[in-house]
Amino acid sequence: MPIKKICCIGAGYVGGPTCSVMALKCPDITVTVVDKSRERIAQWNSEKLPIYEPGLDAVVRECRGRNLFFSTDIETAIREAELIFISVNTPTKTFGMGKGRAADLKYVEGAARMIASVAAGDKIVVEKSTVPVRAAESVLKILRANNKPGVSYQILSNPEFLAEGTAIDDLLNADRVLIGGEDTPEGQAAIHELSWVYEHWIPRSRIVTMNTWSSELSKLAANAFLAQRISSINSLSAVCEATGADVSEVAKAVGLDSRIGSKFLQASVGFGGSCFQKDILNLVYICECLNLPEVAAYWQQVIDMNEYQKSRFSEKVIESLFNTVTGKQIALLGFAFKKNTGDTRESPAIHVAKTLLDEGARLHIYDPKVDSSQIMHDLTHPMMTDQPENVKNSIEIHSDPYSATSGVHAIVLCTEWDEFTNLDYGKIYEGMMKPAYVFDGRKILDHKKLIKIGFHVQTIGKRLQRPLVNRLWGSPNQV
Repeated sequence: MPIKKICCIGAGYVGGPTCSVMALKCPDITVTVVDKSRERIAQWNSEKLPIYEPGLDAVVRECRGRNLFFSTDIETAIREAELIFISVNTPTKTFGMGKGRAADLKYVEGAARMIASVAAGDKIVVEKSTVPVRAAESVLKILRANNKPGVSYQILSNPEFLAEGTAIDDLLNADRVLIGGEDTPEGQAAIHELSWVYEHWIPRSRIVTMNTWSSELSKLAANAFLAQRISSINSLSAVCEATGADVSEVAKAVGLDSRIGSKFLQASVGFGGSCFQKDILNLVYICECLNLPEVAAYWQQVIDMNEYQKSRFSEKVIESLFNTVTGKQIALLGFAFKKNTGDTRESPAIHVAKTLLDEGARLHIYDPKVDSSQIMHDLTHPMMTDQPENVKNSIEIHSDPYSATSGVHAIVLCTEWDEFTNLDYGKIYEGMMKPAYVFDGRKILDHKKLIKIGFHVQTIGKRLQRPLVNRLWGSPNQV
């Protein structure tokens, strides 16, 4: 029998968009997204969704109430569905064995135990969360250990490859869909069922099947390779600044090599988001557990280079402002880890803000999509500071970039929002303290124009020279 009902446990950045698109493209299938959080489900059922993703609102509006539902009634959804996605959070462990590296699978285990307690018929259970290799084996052990008579399970791995900001397009036009399962008649039948769902809009040639372990590792490998490219170009940005080379020109030259390609070669203040760091740390931990210390050290260096880049950029801000920012007003433009999302997880802006706050700066923060409550939560979290009240008193969050930059000593750009390229920097310059500084952590601004206005400009991977007429008035030769 073809799949008629799908349940997704977890209404986050993966489960919500994935199931919304699935409902859009599979009108013959009822898709229910469930979560324990009543607040989150209420947001999915409201006009203001809990996450910002271009195109998501339109998809949800078209399908919600027709064949797409958001509910806290987890048991009913599990009981009625033939296919269940587990799309819960798998954060890095903060204590115990593997602290700071291993994935915490408590939510995955909780979902598996709930399925086992509720299911009254055969189920196809699909790992959608990013999990360590052989996590499916753990899920299967839980399900079979609590098996009811007449109930059987098949476990599939179906990792997501979504980039926040382009998730809807990534889902609609996926370059590949991976499905891993057991090499048994039952396992292959389950793979066929899930493939049939995706074939509603994805060509069969793009649906790649493999064994479960290969599928799980492929997700970690893909994110590790992408992060590695960013750390590689960021390492060269430091060389460029020291030698006078331009990292953008180097990246262009390297990217023209057909063996390498141009994607993920944009130097910046560093990568962030929910996946890259978490997945690489997980990979490092797996390698250590497998007694592969050299492999673990190799991937750990990708993380170390990213931390170095964030620290290097922050130190550049302080050094340029006469080696002190105590009491100085600094505008932070952008707080999300990248444009077109409101997600701040592992955002480089958090590292930069913490460094400046620790040095005594007063921050004026503006981001078009990140709620002020989220910014305050990130910067007053116990892992960030043991003096939250002092931090609150040193931060002002703005709803407008011009008020955020009024009267400040410097602008620090941390997120590549398109609107930042279109601001009236002449107007901004007039309202700033002098000398006025811009630190472009994303290499998106017109640096020549800013220098002509009068700004002192610093960016990633390039030395910027001021015109001779400015140098004659005693301005520094390099800004």
